[in-house]
Amino acid sequence: MPFKETFSEFYSKVKLSLEDGTFAKLTLAKTIGNTDLMNIYVRPILDENTLKLELKFKFQREELFEIHTIDSAFSRLLEFINNPFLSAILFSTEFDLTYKLNKKRAVSVIEQSPSFGNANEVLLKYLESK
Repeated sequence: MPFKETFSEFYSKVKLSLEDGTFAKLTLAKTIGNTDLMNIYVRPILDENTLKLELKFKFQREELFEIHTIDSAFSRLLEFINNPFLSAILFSTEFDLTYKLNKKRAVSVIEQSPSFGNANEVLLKYLESK
Protein backbone atom coordinates (compact mmCIF):
# COMPACT_ATOMS: atom_id res chain seq x y z
CA MET A 1 0.00 0.00 0.00
CA PRO A 2 1.57 3.27 -1.09
CA PHE A 3 0.39 5.34 1.87
CA LYS A 4 1.30 2.89 4.64
CA GLU A 5 4.50 4.65 5.72
CA THR A 6 3.11 8.20 5.80
CA PHE A 7 -0.16 7.13 7.41
CA SER A 8 1.81 5.09 9.94
CA GLU A 9 3.67 8.25 10.99
CA PHE A 10 0.36 10.08 11.33
CA TYR A 11 -1.19 7.19 13.28
CA SER A 12 1.74 7.19 15.70
CA LYS A 13 0.55 10.67 16.74
CA VAL A 14 -2.95 9.24 17.25
CA LYS A 15 -1.55 6.55 19.54
CA LEU A 16 0.54 9.09 21.44
CA SER A 17 -2.53 11.29 22.03
CA LEU A 18 -4.38 8.25 23.38
CA GLU A 19 -1.48 7.46 25.72
CA ASP A 20 -1.07 11.01 27.03
CA GLY A 21 -4.80 11.70 27.42
CA THR A 22 -5.12 14.49 24.84
CA PHE A 23 -7.15 12.57 22.21
CA ALA A 24 -10.56 14.10 21.42
CA LYS A 25 -11.53 12.29 18.17
CA LEU A 26 -10.32 11.10 14.78
CA THR A 27 -12.25 11.57 11.54
CA LEU A 28 -11.66 10.36 8.00
CA ALA A 29 -13.33 12.71 5.54
CA LYS A 30 -13.25 14.37 2.11
CA THR A 31 -14.15 11.56 -0.24
CA ILE A 32 -13.24 11.20 -3.88
CA GLY A 33 -16.43 11.74 -5.87
CA ASN A 34 -19.90 10.89 -4.64
CA THR A 35 -19.47 7.75 -2.54
CA ASP A 36 -21.89 5.87 -0.34
CA LEU A 37 -19.39 5.99 2.56
CA MET A 38 -19.24 9.60 3.73
CA ASN A 39 -17.10 9.55 6.92
CA ILE A 40 -15.42 7.31 9.45
CA TYR A 41 -15.48 8.56 13.03
CA VAL A 42 -13.12 7.02 15.58
CA ARG A 43 -13.56 7.24 19.34
CA PRO A 44 -12.17 5.34 22.31
CA ILE A 45 -14.35 2.89 24.19
CA LEU A 46 -13.83 0.48 27.06
CA ASP A 47 -14.33 -3.19 26.27
CA GLU A 48 -13.84 -5.42 29.32
CA ASN A 49 -11.60 -2.78 30.95
CA THR A 50 -9.44 -2.60 27.82
CA LEU A 51 -9.15 0.58 25.81
CA LYS A 52 -10.26 -0.04 22.22
CA LEU A 53 -11.44 2.07 19.33
CA GLU A 54 -14.93 2.21 17.90
CA LEU A 55 -15.05 2.94 14.18
CA LYS A 56 -18.34 4.41 13.05
CA PHE A 57 -18.82 4.11 9.29
CA LYS A 58 -21.27 6.82 8.21
CA PHE A 59 -22.95 5.89 4.95
CA GLN A 60 -25.58 7.96 3.17
CA ARG A 61 -28.40 5.76 4.50
CA GLU A 62 -26.96 3.87 7.47
CA GLU A 63 -24.24 3.67 10.09
CA LEU A 64 -22.13 0.62 10.88
CA PHE A 65 -19.88 0.14 13.89
CA GLU A 66 -16.74 -1.92 14.38
CA ILE A 67 -14.60 -2.32 17.49
CA HIS A 68 -10.85 -2.73 17.12
CA THR A 69 -7.74 -2.75 19.24
CA ILE A 70 -5.69 0.40 18.83
CA ASP A 71 -3.22 -1.46 16.61
CA SER A 72 -5.79 -3.30 14.47
CA ALA A 73 -7.67 -0.03 13.85
CA PHE A 74 -4.62 1.24 11.95
CA SER A 75 -4.86 -1.54 9.34
CA ARG A 76 -8.60 -1.07 9.00
CA LEU A 77 -8.35 2.70 8.52
CA LEU A 78 -5.42 2.39 6.11
CA GLU A 79 -7.73 0.56 3.69
CA PHE A 80 -9.71 3.78 3.23
CA ILE A 81 -6.85 6.26 2.70
CA ASN A 82 -7.02 7.35 -0.95
CA ASN A 83 -10.05 5.15 -1.48
CA PRO A 84 -12.31 6.97 -0.87
CA PHE A 85 -10.86 9.41 1.71
CA LEU A 86 -8.34 12.15 1.02
CA SER A 87 -7.97 13.34 4.61
CA ALA A 88 -7.78 12.18 8.20
CA ILE A 89 -7.99 14.65 11.07
CA LEU A 90 -6.76 13.99 14.58
CA PHE A 91 -8.40 16.32 17.07
CA SER A 92 -6.51 16.60 20.34
CA THR A 93 -6.41 19.12 23.15
CA GLU A 94 -2.90 20.19 22.12
CA PHE A 95 -3.33 20.47 18.33
CA ASP A 96 -5.36 19.38 15.31
CA LEU A 97 -3.34 17.28 12.89
CA THR A 98 -4.56 16.89 9.31
CA TYR A 99 -3.25 14.15 7.02
CA LYS A 100 -4.15 15.23 3.50
CA LEU A 101 -3.72 13.92 -0.04
CA ASN A 102 -3.83 16.37 -2.93
CA LYS A 103 -4.96 15.65 -6.51
CA LYS A 104 -1.54 14.22 -7.37
CA ARG A 105 -1.72 12.08 -4.19
CA ALA A 106 1.13 13.90 -2.51
CA VAL A 107 0.82 13.71 1.28
CA SER A 108 0.94 16.70 3.58
CA VAL A 109 0.53 16.75 7.34
CA ILE A 110 -0.60 20.06 8.78
CA GLU A 111 -0.67 20.96 12.46
CA GLN A 112 -3.13 23.65 13.61
CA SER A 113 -4.46 25.08 16.85
CA PRO A 114 -6.74 22.70 18.76
CA SER A 115 -10.48 22.73 18.09
CA PHE A 116 -11.26 20.87 21.32
CA GLY A 117 -10.57 22.01 24.86
CA ASN A 118 -11.34 18.65 26.46
CA ALA A 119 -10.12 15.16 25.73
CA ASN A 120 -12.50 12.25 25.23
CA GLU A 121 -14.24 11.42 28.54
CA VAL A 122 -13.96 7.64 28.15
CA LEU A 123 -10.23 7.98 27.58
CA LEU A 124 -9.77 10.21 30.64
CA LYS A 125 -11.71 7.81 32.88
CA TYR A 126 -9.65 4.90 31.60
CA LEU A 127 -6.36 6.70 32.23
CA GLU A 128 -7.48 7.75 35.74
CA SER A 129 -8.20 4.11 36.62
CA LYS A 130 -4.69 2.96 35.66
